[in-house]
Amino acid sequence: MKIIHTIKDLQMELLPFRSGGKKIGLVPTMGALHHGHASLVNRSVSDNDITVVSIFVNPTQFNDKSDLEKYPRTFDSDSRLLEACGATYAFVPAVLEMYPEPDTRHFDFAPLDTVMEGQFRPGHFNGVCQIVSKLFDAVKPTRAYFGEKDFQQLAIIREMVRRMNLSLEIVGCPIVREEDGLALSSRNARLSVRERDNALMISKTLFESRAFAKTHTVMETVLFVQDSIHNAPGLRLEYFELVDGDTLQPISQWSDTEYAVGCITVFCGEVRLIDNIKY
Repeated sequence: MKIIHTIKDLQMELLPFRSGGKKIGLVPTMGALHHGHASLVNRSVSDNDITVVSIFVNPTQFNDKSDLEKYPRTFDSDSRLLEACGATYAFVPAVLEMYPEPDTRHFDFAPLDTVMEGQFRPGHFNGVCQIVSKLFDAVKPTRAYFGEKDFQQLAIIREMVRRMNLSLEIVGCPIVREEDGLALSSRNARLSVRERDNALMISKTLFESRAFAKTHTVMETVLFVQDSIHNAPGLRLEYFELVDGDTLQPISQWSDTEYAVGCITVFCGEVRLIDNIKY
């Protein structure tokens, strides 16, 4: 695996592959890689001739500066993981490389980006679209891979690709969980032993709610999840929404959609964790 730091060098490396009709996969990440990221890289390696993994902690998608400062940075272990997965290139740019000047572009994908994360993290998805569009332009991939844990982000990126008429395939990959059910996240590294134990109630509640939903209404299911998290030690619910998986709009009854998804965000101590489940 070769490590590249500039867009110019990356494009020079990729040019002969692109000219030769090779398929290029892109896995955008912010580093602090785990087995969930590895599943994306493995999928890209199996689908394409070349795999580029970007590692860039994007400042424009953090609306909380302290969250940006606390985000884990583990480049040495990240490199080892990517080598083991068979990635071809690690693209590791500096902030000035990606933002030589302020990015003033404004992306509006309402109502996809105004609910859930969009409501609680204003500007977050605009920053995501800024950096992902820059990466798409730099790499010009055949396919790009994103995890379904960031369910709303995946829906917005699909819409961005559609509206910008970009010629690439967006591949969503399933959530990877620990054996005890906890969804893998780079933020899990910030959890204490007790907090991690408390965090298990998030996935446990979601799994239980899927069984509960078979004999209860949408509102009863929402209240079941809310009450379970409110009564769990060390957890603070920010939101739980049952939505249509395509439009991301809340549903009021199960007949509203054939693709119901429950999206949740919970604070475990100071660490903000997200998860989702399909019903």
